[in-house]
Amino acid sequence: MAEMDEGHFSLLSLEDELTCSICLSPFSCPVTIPCGHNFCQDCLLATWKDSYSCPQCRTHFATKPELKKNTVLSTVVETFNLRTNQSEPGPMVEESRAEKEDVIHCDTCMEAEASQTCLTCMASFCEEHLRPHRDNPTFRLHQLSEPVGDLSERICPDHHKLMELFCSQHGRPICSLCLQLVHKGCSFITPEEQRNLKESDLRGKLGLLDGKIKKNETVISQMSSMQNNLKDSATNRKKALAAEYQQMRDMLAREERDALNAVDRELEGGQTKLKGLEKKFTENVDSMSKAKEDIHSLLSQSQTLAFLQASFNMPQAVTFDPHTPRINLDSKKVTATQAFSAALKEHLTEILKQPVEARLPILKPGECPDEKAVPGSAPAGSGSTGSQPESVSKPQKQKRQPRSHSPGRPPIQPLFHPVYIEPHAGYHGPQYPPPGLYRGPRFMAGQKTNINTGILGAYGGVIPVSWESGPGPQPKAGPKKKPQKQKPPQATEDNMGNKNQARSMENLLEFGAPAAESQETPETLDIPPNITSAEKRTELLKYGTVLTLDPKTVHKRIELSEGFTKASVSDEHTNYPDCPERFAVCSQVLASKGFSRGRHYWEVRLSSNNFIGLGLAYSSIDRKGPTSRLGRNAQSWCVEWFNVKLSAWYNSSETVLANPNPKRIGVLLDCEEGTATFYNVADRAYPFHSFVFPFAEAVYPAFWIFSSGSSVSLCKLQA
Repeated sequence: MAEMDEGHFSLLSLEDELTCSICLSPFSCPVTIPCGHNFCQDCLLATWKDSYSCPQCRTHFATKPELKKNTVLSTVVETFNLRTNQSEPGPMVEESRAEKEDVIHCDTCMEAEASQTCLTCMASFCEEHLRPHRDNPTFRLHQLSEPVGDLSERICPDHHKLMELFCSQHGRPICSLCLQLVHKGCSFITPEEQRNLKESDLRGKLGLLDGKIKKNETVISQMSSMQNNLKDSATNRKKALAAEYQQMRDMLAREERDALNAVDRELEGGQTKLKGLEKKFTENVDSMSKAKEDIHSLLSQSQTLAFLQASFNMPQAVTFDPHTPRINLDSKKVTATQAFSAALKEHLTEILKQPVEARLPILKPGECPDEKAVPGSAPAGSGSTGSQPESVSKPQKQKRQPRSHSPGRPPIQPLFHPVYIEPHAGYHGPQYPPPGLYRGPRFMAGQKTNINTGILGAYGGVIPVSWESGPGPQPKAGPKKKPQKQKPPQATEDNMGNKNQARSMENLLEFGAPAAESQETPETLDIPPNITSAEKRTELLKYGTVLTLDPKTVHKRIELSEGFTKASVSDEHTNYPDCPERFAVCSQVLASKGFSRGRHYWEVRLSSNNFIGLGLAYSSIDRKGPTSRLGRNAQSWCVEWFNVKLSAWYNSSETVLANPNPKRIGVLLDCEEGTATFYNVADRAYPFHSFVFPFAEAVYPAFWIFSSGSSVSLCKLQA
């Protein structure tokens, strides 16, 4: 028995160690986490919602730890609970103890249960010892009552007499001496009367509380009904909004199908015309070929008389001069459809920039923004009958040119001016107008003819001329000169050497587009990055990866340093060994690691925002030909700073972007979603462009650097 008691008390001393620090109860299915602390499994899982950390020592875990039951601790807890239950008295024992404590015994025999209490004798008596009070006349005046447990509470502490009165003014029981000495002049009543008054007051308060409780319960019930009504109202409004937006999507889908069908019909008509003309020209070729055969037959005639008598008529096709027809897709309907889609997108962009409360006055200037919309009414611009909003039919005049992401031919401005640059030094030539989009006709040094394609020739230098739209700033003095009369700079010995030939060749690839395409200058999107779309850099660093540059792919103009993490452009060629993977035409380099699954993030620091490109490429990208430039083929994607212009390139298609002039660029590659997002990294990460493409193979980070002295560096990612 002594051993059991000793074991019992030893377990009781371990009660704190066997208690969960979360629920403060003995462990239930205890589990242990890597930091060594134990918790109830349900309690621990309830605290792990957004992150995983120890509730006791705050140790943070990157991933959710694997939880296993602590079998030894579980056995100890079961033993502790069993012995605790055995040591605690049962409910029946407690009730019996309470009953024994409530029983009032006779003060004379101390055994029998008291029948009544004499308030005069201040003692309790059983039936046997109460007989003197019943039979003896001496005790006839004694006051008997029901058994009272603690008679000392009824004794006045000052006069040691029974407190048989209650002072109404002071609210306390008093004895007869208190009434004569201390409470003289106070109103008094008996304790029974005071009890009746207090019971009546408490019953009144009880009725008041019952009424208030019923009113509160009624309000709670009404609020519960209101919650259900709010849910039903929200459901109905969501259905109405979904139906309205679905109608708008259906209308836009129909408009898109009609626009695409218009282009298809235009294409079909053009192809039909070309096939008809091709057939006609083929017939002309056949007739003229037959005439040639007839002439050769006559020339082979040996008889002079027969030769002279033979007649020959030239075919009618000889009288026509063949020419290539000018057939394109620029019909009025196609151009109008494309212009409408661009204008509609621009209008929606301007509207959606505004807060929701300010959008309705833009669509309907005469309607109050506080006016409640009628349920079930058609939304603005949903195609319902009635006049169109004035802002839609008559757009407000804006100072800036309309912007559009959609490809198309921008409006031709009436004035043009040339800008000269020196390609391999990055010099902009004359400072008026400011450097802009350097595209258009090109002139070779020492020549006056306009060329679009070709090689450098003997001079090895190319002076590209940009025909920018708009008047631009003019020189302060001197007469205006026509652009046709302005002479390009002459070639010098500095740009005639073989050292600059590779750079000029690469620049020629950039400016070697057809003249018709050079006139179509993409419009610049000057919308600033959306602050609400910025992301915390710490969220991106979760996917951070370490990159190095691949020396097998680097162009000979690029020098690698700092452990293959920095690439710089040099005027001198580095003596790299020749290999099939090396870029031979464009000054580019790939990373040594490619990705085909998962999420990956890296950052690049730019020395300048001029003639630098960052992107992605398949390993199958061309390394030797003119199409090896990033973004000029179907195997690569890039964002490129060409002078002051920022563009996104893919498969020779350009999209001009707003230039945030960043110093550090972040790239998030999501192989599962097939997206690559470029960020301007500052206090946060601001996305400025995304590519969406399916992965056919692993993609490699790729870099293009052109200007001498420029460099890109792979950053060490630190939170």
